[in-house]
Amino acid sequence: MDSEAVEAAKRRAGESAAAVVADGDVVGLGTGSTAAHAIRRLGERVDAGLDITGIPTSHQARETAREAGVPLTSLDEATPDVAIDGADQVATGGEGGENPAAAAGGTLLKGGGGAHAREKVVDAAADRLLVVVDERKETDAIDGPVPLEVLPAARPTVADAVEGLGGTPTLRRAERKDGPVVTDNGNLLLDCDFGRIDSPASLAEALDRLPGVLAHGLFLGLADEIHVGTADGVTVRDI
Repeated sequence: MDSEAVEAAKRRAGESAAAVVADGDVVGLGTGSTAAHAIRRLGERVDAGLDITGIPTSHQARETAREAGVPLTSLDEATPDVAIDGADQVATGGEGGENPAAAAGGTLLKGGGGAHAREKVVDAAADRLLVVVDERKETDAIDGPVPLEVLPAARPTVADAVEGLGGTPTLRRAERKDGPVVTDNGNLLLDCDFGRIDSPASLAEALDRLPGVLAHGLFLGLADEIHVGTADGVTVRDI
């Protein structure tokens, strides 16, 4: 797909998930370009009379929601009924059939935008997680670098531990400023290349045990639906 077709597919996926939100819902608002389409569609529905509140997962999501007119709250005040979030990859397991995402349990790779720590908290708290992606994001198995949000002082020890697990850690650098990317939480990001990940649960367990790691980008067992935008529509996969 060319860039225009990709953007249209993202919009279809985001708007498909936004249509699921019901009156009175508290909605977790994910970060990224596809989730932003969902937030903007929710804003249109709010303008038409929908009564919802949103819990943003990042500064970006908060600003998009404010511009769209979505009322905001926080986890201190409410628990999300549903969350809408994007993903960098969705493992389909390569099993074929009518519901390939279910074969892999909807394993997600997230963190390209550096907001996965807050996203994981909100997504896990929600009763339902709706994942919005375009069809390029579906893959046989997770094989992209896994982002780790780490405490700055822990970066050297975490990097050594990642190498011990067979990964190659790279400190994420800012594109238009000197130095590394700093998350909304004030931490650093290590993008860790493990190649093809055939046992994401085992790797996630190992990463969870590393002192200084606030969150990794493997999301397992959280997704309830995958809304996949295509060139001519949306495919919704139940997990």
